[in-house]
Amino acid sequence: MRYYLIAGEPSGDLHGANLMRGILKADPAAAFRFWGGDMMAAAGGRANLAKHYRDTSFFGLAEVARNLPTILGQFGECRRDIEAFRPDVLILIDYPGFNMRMARFAHGRGIRVFYYIAPKVWAWKEWRVKQLRRYVDRLYTIFPFEQEYFRSKGIEPVFHGNPLVDAIAARRASFPPAEEFRRSHGLDGRPIVALLAGSRRSEIRANLHFMAEIARRIPDRQFVAAGVSWIDRAEYGRITAGMPVTTVYDATYELLAAAEAAVVTSGTATLETALIGTPEVVVYGVPWLYEKLKPYVLKIPYVSLVNLNLGFEAVREIVQSDPSPAEAEAELRSILTGGAERGRMLRDFDRLRAIMGSAGASDRIAADMVAALTDARSKDVPTANRQQR
Repeated sequence: MRYYLIAGEPSGDLHGANLMRGILKADPAAAFRFWGGDMMAAAGGRANLAKHYRDTSFFGLAEVARNLPTILGQFGECRRDIEAFRPDVLILIDYPGFNMRMARFAHGRGIRVFYYIAPKVWAWKEWRVKQLRRYVDRLYTIFPFEQEYFRSKGIEPVFHGNPLVDAIAARRASFPPAEEFRRSHGLDGRPIVALLAGSRRSEIRANLHFMAEIARRIPDRQFVAAGVSWIDRAEYGRITAGMPVTTVYDATYELLAAAEAAVVTSGTATLETALIGTPEVVVYGVPWLYEKLKPYVLKIPYVSLVNLNLGFEAVREIVQSDPSPAEAEAELRSILTGGAERGRMLRDFDRLRAIMGSAGASDRIAADMVAALTDARSKDVPTANRQQR
């Protein structure tokens, strides 16, 4: 069968690549076309990469507004490419600002739509639930707490575990010892605190400088930022100029494994850090207006995926327009070796791993997709969710 996939950022590229490998196990004759990145290209063939996410990743109202002509052009480009490929299914991976439009388009053309990594409508933009019911045939969730939510909205989701467990398990065996990591990146012998400021330029600009301020307060640790190579290295250099921070590139998991603790922005990175087993503080700089509107627009009690899945504040969240370096320092010290909260947090992370499920989620989800397509093709009827409309 023919599969068209769309991922618009690094995490989607990772999960898309693992999903494609799983699809090939269940459907060895699978043909792919996709928007994604280097990992998806390695899994599905670089010749089948229609657009790289580095050319499509725009975050925040201002950045979207500046690039609106480019974004509108990409919608048309993607629609034409889908029509030319004539897929059996369109698989959308997170990235809802772009992908919800593609879901509507594909539905209108009679192409089945599977949404992998459901949009976070439980947090904001809940109006998208109606679009999911109307345009998506099969919705795949990766967080246990989402099951009840989507059922309450008239959608029967599919959950087979979280693919981050697979991604981390695949890399864990190759994590170098901490001393080797320090040596290969020119670091000294002090314990490491990892700084994960995000993978978008706007996130890095909003968070990395504040994280670097914390480094000045704890000189007996070395602070190391996780950089991504598709962002100009000079960007990191400008933000951390004169600050006691080193940056390493494209080695986030290895950095976390070698780190004593981490300061992390909200998002997938909070869950990755916990699953690797590194105690963390969540810090996210937000615009002043967002902070004031937060109680009215955010429908969830926490911003980190760790706390949302556990149902309580296991990791401290500092989400403010003007976060306090002193507060962040105190929270970070409490999870360093010997700190009052470190042991409790590590025990909470053990509970989180049990909730997330066992490895093999990517293969289970892929097998479910292939089976659903095969069954629908044999019956020549729409899939379950479409029957609900």
